[in-house]
Amino acid sequence: MSSQPPALPEIPRVRAPEFPEALDWIHTGGRAVRLADLRGRVVLLDFWTYGCINCIHLAPQLHELARRIPDALAVLGVHSGKHPAERVTARIRDAALRLGVTHPVLNDRQFRVWRAFAVNAWPTVVLIDPQGYVVASRGGERTADELTPVVERLIAAHDAAGTLDRGPLPDWARGIPDAPSHAPGALCFPTKIATDGRRLAIADSAHRRVLVGTLHARDRLQVERVVGRGTPTSATRGHVAQGATRDALAAAADGPASEASFERPQGLTFGGDGRLYVADTGNHAVRAVDLATGAMRTLAGTGARVRTRDDRAAGALASPWDVAIVARTLVVAMAGTHQLWAIDLDDERARPLAGGRGEALVDAPLADALLAQPMGLAAGDASVSFADAESSAVRVADLSAGAVRTLVGTGLFDFGDRDGEGDAVRLQHAQGLARHPDGRLLVADSYNDALKWLDPATRRVTTWVRGLHEPAGLTIVDGAAYVADTNAHRIAVVDLATGDVTDLSIEGL
Repeated sequence: MSSQPPALPEIPRVRAPEFPEALDWIHTGGRAVRLADLRGRVVLLDFWTYGCINCIHLAPQLHELARRIPDALAVLGVHSGKHPAERVTARIRDAALRLGVTHPVLNDRQFRVWRAFAVNAWPTVVLIDPQGYVVASRGGERTADELTPVVERLIAAHDAAGTLDRGPLPDWARGIPDAPSHAPGALCFPTKIATDGRRLAIADSAHRRVLVGTLHARDRLQVERVVGRGTPTSATRGHVAQGATRDALAAAADGPASEASFERPQGLTFGGDGRLYVADTGNHAVRAVDLATGAMRTLAGTGARVRTRDDRAAGALASPWDVAIVARTLVVAMAGTHQLWAIDLDDERARPLAGGRGEALVDAPLADALLAQPMGLAAGDASVSFADAESSAVRVADLSAGAVRTLVGTGLFDFGDRDGEGDAVRLQHAQGLARHPDGRLLVADSYNDALKWLDPATRRVTTWVRGLHEPAGLTIVDGAAYVADTNAHRIAVVDLATGDVTDLSIEGL
C-alpha cells in the first residue's frame, strides 16, 4: 500500500451527458434530477452497486465530504447494479437507508449512464464542474480527505471566474430520505443472529445495538440486555482519521452497555467464556461483550479502514462481517480485504488466515487462496465454512489441511438461482451460513430471498424456503432456523420439519 493515494487524473474537457428520462430516483422527494438543474455547482457522481464492499467503504466518505462542503457541492449516486437483485429500485432504496446513503440516487438498471460516462469499475467517482464539464474520473475507493482539496480547488477557480452558485443547495439535491419498503419495528435492518442454546443474540444493525435474550418459547424472545446506545459517537460517524489507534476507538466507543457504541454491527458468536464477540463492521473493529455486565471492549481495529502500512501497523481492519470460533481461535470474515483473519482468544493477537492478494475465487493453500468478500461463517471442528458473497459461492477453509476449497460457486460474475450439484449450482450473493447437527449447511441466499440446503459431501443444493426479504444471517436451535430477514426488519422462525415460517416476538425493549 502506498502512503499517499494517487490524485484524481484530469481528463480532456468534455460536456457531461444529461441523465436519460424515465429512470427511477430515490431520496429526491419524487423529483427526477437533471444535471442542467445543478449548473453553478460542482457535481460528484458516485457509480456504485450496493453489495460491493469498496462501494460500501466509499459511502461514509461521501457523506463526510458533503458535510464539509454543504452548498457548492452536490453528491449524486448512480446505482448500476451488478446482480439482478441490485437493479430493483425498492431494494436499492433499502440498501441506501441501511448504509446511511441519504443523497439522491439514480437507478441506472440498464447501465445507460455507466456507458455514457465510460465507467468500467465499481466504485467510480466522476467530478463535473459548475459549467457542466467532466473534469475528473477515477475508479476505486476515495477518501473525504483526498477529495476535499480537489473539490475546493474547483470551487475556488469557478468562484473567481463568477461561474459558481453560492446559494443554498436545494433540498432535493441535498437528499430527502425515502421510507423503507417495510416499516421498522423493534428491529431495523437486523443482519446476523447467534445462539448458545436458549439464548439468542441479534445484531440490530440500523439501531446500532445488539440484543441478547432468552427464548421462552420457539417464537418468543425475552430481551435481557441491550448493548449499544444506538447513536453514533465521534468514532462512529463514518470518518475516522487514518492512523487512528485501537485505544482511541476504545476511549470513544467502549464501556458499559448503555454507553458503548456500535456502527452497523453484523456477525455475532457466543464464546463459551462468558463473552459475546461482535463484528462491528462500520467501525472496522471486533468487539467483546461481557454477558454478565454488558460491558464492551475492543479486541481489534481502530475505527478506520486499513489503507496504509501505518494503518496496518496500528492494527486497523477493514469491514469485519462475521465471526466464528474454532477451538480457541476467533475466525473473522474480513470482507473489506477479501480475507479470513484469526484472533487468538488467549493472547488476543490478530493475524491474516487466508486470502488477501486480490479478489477472486481461487482454491489453494490458505496463504495463496483468493477470496471474494466473505460475509458469513459456520464453524466446524477444524474448519470454517464461509459464504463468499461476491463470487456467490460457499467455500471451506480447512485449518488442519491448511487449504481453501470451494463447495459451490465458480467465479465473480457467475450467479443466478439454480439448484443442483457442484459447479452447476448458482447462488446470488449469499451472505449467511448455519450448520445443521447432521452436517448440512443452511445457506442464506440473500439476493434470491431464499434459504437453501447444501450437503458438503455431495455438493448438492436444494431450495427450502422462498419469499424472504434479503436474509443475511441465520442460526439453528431446537428444531428451528432463526433468520435475520433484513429488509423485513424481523427474525423469521422456520420449522425445520415443516418449513412453516413465523415471526419471532421480541419482548422487554
